[in-house]
Amino acid sequence: MMKNCDPRIESYMEAVETGAVRSSKEIKALVKHVRECFETEDIYVDQQQLTDYLGLARYFPYERVFPWQEFVIALHDTTYWRESGMPRWPDLFCLIGRGAGKDGTIALEAVALSSEYNGIREYDVDICANNEDQALRPVQDIVGAVEQPRWIKKLQRFFRWTMEKVINLKTRSTIRGHTNNPGGKDGLRSGLVVLNEIHQYQDYKNINVFTTGLGKKKHPRRSYYTTQGDVREGPLDDLLETAEGILFGGEPDNGLLPYICRLDSKDEVHDEANWEKANPSLPYLPDLLEEIRKEYRDWIKQPDKFTAFMTKRMNIPDGTSEIKVCSYERIKATNRPVPVDDLQGRVCTCGIDFSKITDFVSVNLHFRDGNIRYDLNHSWLCLNSKDLPRIKAPWREWANRGLIDLVDDVEIHPETIVEYIEMQKEYYSIKMMAIDDFRYALLAQYLKGIGFDAKAYKNLKLVRPSDIMKVAPVIDSCFANDYFAWGDNPTLRWAVNNTKMIRYGRKLGKEDDADIGNFVYAKIEAKSRKTDPFMALVASMTVEDALPYAQVTNAPDLGVFTY
Repeated sequence: MMKNCDPRIESYMEAVETGAVRSSKEIKALVKHVRECFETEDIYVDQQQLTDYLGLARYFPYERVFPWQEFVIALHDTTYWRESGMPRWPDLFCLIGRGAGKDGTIALEAVALSSEYNGIREYDVDICANNEDQALRPVQDIVGAVEQPRWIKKLQRFFRWTMEKVINLKTRSTIRGHTNNPGGKDGLRSGLVVLNEIHQYQDYKNINVFTTGLGKKKHPRRSYYTTQGDVREGPLDDLLETAEGILFGGEPDNGLLPYICRLDSKDEVHDEANWEKANPSLPYLPDLLEEIRKEYRDWIKQPDKFTAFMTKRMNIPDGTSEIKVCSYERIKATNRPVPVDDLQGRVCTCGIDFSKITDFVSVNLHFRDGNIRYDLNHSWLCLNSKDLPRIKAPWREWANRGLIDLVDDVEIHPETIVEYIEMQKEYYSIKMMAIDDFRYALLAQYLKGIGFDAKAYKNLKLVRPSDIMKVAPVIDSCFANDYFAWGDNPTLRWAVNNTKMIRYGRKLGKEDDADIGNFVYAKIEAKSRKTDPFMALVASMTVEDALPYAQVTNAPDLGVFTY
């Protein structure tokens, strides 16, 4: 038995370690990490507080508190540093499959921490989400519990409530639901902030407002509860990356408890015994199991129609109903160092995507060393774009990092793009330029002015669908073998994730095309999911043959492997 731990924690950990509970590789790594913490750190579980917290479940219409819930609540809410008395894991990140009882767990945690068992008066719990339903559902679970006929007379002596908030009269702690509107939130004095369905958050604007009040009360905590979603390069992906560093990279946890339930691979879905990896409540909920079986059968027949099954039930991003360029794991693998200093003076190609002058424009410089491809990608975003409110990306953060320029004008002028390319010519030798012929007439005179022309200089290529069809297999190979090195460029990764592949033949996209083996790229969603950075890269690769196979460089060894 671990010193200063609790049998309920140990029981769950042993079940994971022995395989009695089927768990994701992340849960297995978390159990190992927690065990090491108890063995090497001066921490303890307040067992009486844990018993009191879990005892509050009797007021809810639960059949039981499941082992995973005991584990999470015990570590997040009742484990402390002995010397300081501060919570050991004040931050919880819980990624869990739909139907596991996420809202019920939030409700129980909120009631526990706002109760006298916490020992902190006015320990407010603020539950925040993108929409009213997600924010208020845990609050309404609490209201439903206290209004049960067998409890209402007793509990109305201790609580006051509406459908929007619950007040503990003894501690003066309030549990509230908040929508994703930061206005008026600066005055929050939260003890616990719950960010519900964090996968819907596109950036940190609202998160920062909700969490600003933390620290005004003793023992501040954060809880992130969510399923998987379709927003990429946002807070959810950041949390997953942080979690991977803690669980597999030896990085300090900094008080974050990452409880991640998902399949280890998409192929595991065909054995229903593995579904417990994504939903640890499933062994105790036979009705839910039967519903998921039904959804699985629907998904098998029509995977493009029932993508939520993988995304929400199994926590495996299934993208959209379209054929994705590659998996998101392979997209993330492009975050490899780019030897920028060594690239100066090197030969490269340049691709431009300038499909809409009032929207988004991208330029890509493409270098090659053997199989390795280095890409320097830059974009411009028109602040007057009609699509701007719909763009699901932290573009202001990207602008602050210098990855994109924000253009406060009616359009992105061609001179802006050409001036940028001319400046790059001072550092790199741009041998060939490639651009969609749709915008050639707009840019031709400007490009000719800096030395690029299809006829006069023969260094400008008009990219056609046939060119993309030829280069698409090369791009596939680069992703599959981790040949791309883009540095930390979330803009480019986001654009790839927004891109689908469609069959090209006599009728674009039809399954019965004459030439069904050829693909081109297209937008998954025309207005909110931009592809321009990736399409600029594609354009630059259509003229990759102009580059020498290998150039002398001091580039680092990327450790390239073939999968």
